Amino acid sequence: MDERKSAEHFLDLIQKSRRGKFKLYIGMSAGVGKSYRMLQEAHTLLRNGIDVKIGYIETHDRKETHALLDGLPIIPRRKLFYKGKELEELDVQAVINLRPEVVIVDELAHCNIEGSKNEKRWQDVIDILDAGINVISAVNIQHIESLNEEVRGITGIDVQERIPDSVVAQADEVVNIDLTAEDLIDRLKEGKIYESSKIDSALNNFFKSEHILQLRELALKEVASQVQRKVETEVVLTRNVKKERFLTCISCNEKTAKTVIRKTARLANYYNSKWYVLYVQTPREGADKIALDKQRFLINNFKLATELGAEIIKVRARNTTKAIIKECEDRKITTVCIGKPHITLVKLILATDTFNTLLNKLSKEKIDLVILS
Repeated sequence: MDERKSAEHFLDLIQKSRRGKFKLYIGMSAGVGKSYRMLQEAHTLLRNGIDVKIGYIETHDRKETHALLDGLPIIPRRKLFYKGKELEELDVQAVINLRPEVVIVDELAHCNIEGSKNEKRWQDVIDILDAGINVISAVNIQHIESLNEEVRGITGIDVQERIPDSVVAQADEVVNIDLTAEDLIDRLKEGKIYESSKIDSALNNFFKSEHILQLRELALKEVASQVQRKVETEVVLTRNVKKERFLTCISCNEKTAKTVIRKTARLANYYNSKWYVLYVQTPREGADKIALDKQRFLINNFKLATELGAEIIKVRARNTTKAIIKECEDRKITTVCIGKPHITLVKLILATDTFNTLLNKLSKEKIDLVILS
């Protein structure tokens, strides 16, 4: 067993060394200068003799950004016909065939056109990295999956194009492109972000000062947590540090489960920890007893949790508390996360003994319990 584990570890090291390096620029919104910075970096790399090529860049017809394309080698995009229109996508195979040392790939959260090999551009980037090519890419903070509900709470917008947190975690270097709210709004008013017909609408919606400040805070926190993750994984610590392991307990309640999954993903990402999602199927939640829509919600939440880096645990048991305790012991869990109970006073009284039993057992094992609302 030890020999096999040693061989698997060495193989993992070899595969990682062959993989391309991944640099990711993160911004609080459109217009902060991510594409501009990537093109500046491409020029610097080119001057230093590095074979860098533009795989995909979106200048949004911004003059200063578009001007930086001059002198940079561009890989032609793949043309596709969709709903009677000719559209362009990143040509992943051309990138892999040309094998540049570095390729610039913008708009990481982009959804590819039907007929593409991958559904999402971030999957294209993973393929390129696996081929041993270094990638520089960019994304806005609102496109990170676990922040979806928080961003919707700030802006009122449900962002559809999203990337799993695990993709951000794979980045070898994460850089925040920061601007003050005042500078960003000035850029918008000067027509450097959107055309004039869209400016007033943007100012009254997404680009309100209070929205920008909150998104800026999210971006700064995200980059800080990624730096912390790098320190913990790459710097040898001389002191013993308790390694967190999170267990998220969900039911077939769609909204509560989704919230708890996303918030636990943030915690696990911050602590660079392994985490699990546990679903205990009690006799009253058998496949033949819960509605089809609830079954579909459950499957969707399992998919969300997997995309965010969780390991799914599904068990059948009559006693939920005993099932949770068993998983905590088997997986060496340090923190259990549950959703805020939405129950009546009568149900609360009936459930008190069950909750106290769980609380007492977790307390004895020195396991934290976090209730996420």
